[in-house]
Amino acid sequence: MSFEERHDEERGVFPDVDGEGGQLKRVRLARWKDLRGCVGRFFLFFPIVVPYMISASASQQDSKLPSPLQNYIEQPFVVTQLPVGTPAEKQAATAGGMLRANFGDGARLVIVSGFGEDVSVKVISEGFHSACEPEISFDASHILLAGKRAATDQWNIFEMTVDGAEVRQITDNLGDCRSPSYQATLYTLDSPKPWYQLTFVGSHEGVLNECGVGPATSLYSCKLDGSAVRRLTFNLSGDMDPFIMYDGRVLYASWQRSTLTRGFLGRVTLFGINIDGTDCAVFCAEEGKRIKHMPCTTTKGLAVFVEADGVLWDGAGTLACVSLQRPLHSYRQITKESDGLFHSPYPLPDGRILVSRRPADGSGTHGIYQLDPSTGQFGLIFDDSDYHDIQAKAVYRRAEPDGRSTVVSEEDPNGKLYCLNVYISDLEQPQWIPNGTVKRLRVLEGIPVTSDVMDAPRQAAVGSSVQRRSGIPPLAQRRILGEIPVEEDGSFNIEIPANTPVELQTLDSSGMALRTCSWIWVKNYEPRGCIGCHEDGELTPENVLAKALVRPSIKLTLPAERRRAVDFRRNVMPIIAKKCVRCHADTSSALQLTPDAAPVARATKNAYFNRSYESLLASGSQPDTGKYVHPCRARTSPLIWRIFGRNTSRPWDKTHSRESLQQMPPPGAEALTEEEKRTFVEWIDTGALWDGVPGTDAPPGNKNLIGDQKK
Repeated sequence: MSFEERHDEERGVFPDVDGEGGQLKRVRLARWKDLRGCVGRFFLFFPIVVPYMISASASQQDSKLPSPLQNYIEQPFVVTQLPVGTPAEKQAATAGGMLRANFGDGARLVIVSGFGEDVSVKVISEGFHSACEPEISFDASHILLAGKRAATDQWNIFEMTVDGAEVRQITDNLGDCRSPSYQATLYTLDSPKPWYQLTFVGSHEGVLNECGVGPATSLYSCKLDGSAVRRLTFNLSGDMDPFIMYDGRVLYASWQRSTLTRGFLGRVTLFGINIDGTDCAVFCAEEGKRIKHMPCTTTKGLAVFVEADGVLWDGAGTLACVSLQRPLHSYRQITKESDGLFHSPYPLPDGRILVSRRPADGSGTHGIYQLDPSTGQFGLIFDDSDYHDIQAKAVYRRAEPDGRSTVVSEEDPNGKLYCLNVYISDLEQPQWIPNGTVKRLRVLEGIPVTSDVMDAPRQAAVGSSVQRRSGIPPLAQRRILGEIPVEEDGSFNIEIPANTPVELQTLDSSGMALRTCSWIWVKNYEPRGCIGCHEDGELTPENVLAKALVRPSIKLTLPAERRRAVDFRRNVMPIIAKKCVRCHADTSSALQLTPDAAPVARATKNAYFNRSYESLLASGSQPDTGKYVHPCRARTSPLIWRIFGRNTSRPWDKTHSRESLQQMPPPGAEALTEEEKRTFVEWIDTGALWDGVPGTDAPPGNKNLIGDQKK
């Protein structure tokens, strides 16, 4: 019987597993429905069969497991088998437990079909040194995968038929390409016909994440023949795990750490985006654990994902979900810590999911389970103890997601960004920021961290754990694209460079940032809009015509060489040398400042920063805060309080107080000008970095820096 004849939407596709080039193995599964007894809540299993056994070990079936489901599914499924004991498994998670190890080397793909006592397992990745991350086409005829022909190859995207035949390479010479996913059709209003694309995760050579500890990954797309490669996301840390939703958008995980608001490590959360890279928006954010990744959507209207506060090498954690109808307000845990460590969920036709699992203590190997998200019940269906069985994808015909139109035009170097009302927000009390409080909008460009500029001083300022303990902020550099006035009704309308990470800051009358967004961008010719500032994305705005929209967009499109940066070495230190060291050079002063630009000498550590910078960036009593400076938050920084003579925190800040403070410099000393005050504010609000974008002046550490102000 042919592949097409055996297709059935309910039962799925059963390819010929005895085809040429495969290895046919026969295994036995644990059969829940045939068990006739159990002692307490410990389950009994059928014995081992030759040549090897697929079963759940006693350690995996602990006494706290939910009631089991049936031990089979009707569809065949493709599985990544990662050998036990690879270097990646021995490696810890990276970035302080935020990112999983880069595993996959040595893995293979197999297709499992049949059920009951006899199961057929066939290797379909013959000819690959490594193959993983399979994705099934909507018509269940083909598989996308990430693969390497040889150990030294870069990862590329390949496509094959579901039985492992007709292998063809799609990407080439693009660096490591991982996590492929089929997109629905894309079209323009004047295109002859729609075309199909795929999404994958890639990186630019030499571009690091904001911690400087690994490559910054982004989502990309291309046509099925590998042409028309486009970058979709421009977050500076990392985007991963794309999954196409039923409405045609892409759901993915994004590492958000543009500021230290959520601590040094930030968070990994879920975002949604159109398949052309437009209209990126948070999908599920605050509730639950710090890390949310590996998302999928089910036929019962749920988005299921893996979450953890810190991941192990494989990224496994507990399962949680949100409703697709109200993703921002429907968070629910599915499994408990004691239920085990789960990995790579994938939807089944009836609303259940396939998911990998290993014991909660981190021992053992992953097996494949089916799980009901509505009850949390799960049951083992496949486990090979020689491998971690992960990334299982059932082979069945799925409805093709909605096609998408695009307005993106590569010929236009810019895009537009507008906001209806910055006073629409998520603040607990709207009166905390009454109309008229926001005076201006500051637009910042994020500068990617690159390995070629990661010299020792910059590594210390960006990613070193040693410098983290001393208070030096590990943040990306920023340049100011511009500032504009905000309309009386809270609206603004700007034109900015496309495909550029930007950060928006609403400013008060003193030029201090009140609210700050994470990295966002516009695509070429995209008109991107937002309702408010951190608003509830599930609410509909009032039907009013915003004042900014009746005027042309304000252009903030200066060429890169004319974009202004504010850093300590070139902008702040001259002010300190002129107006602050007179009092603070005394060793009895709590805050020691000196006019010397030379690095602080130490016997055991390299010196990168001068005494004044290290004193101002000293660690505070609370984690990830400074004693005098809170990077990216001038308003809560005690240094700014002294400069303005008052606590400048706002009611939503933990540091808020109405106390008055002695203003610095004190009476009798030369006062700071308004421009100098603004320099301190801009320096902190843009990250409080030692050295900004490299210029033509002397390198860090030169004793003559104070007088050298060339850009």
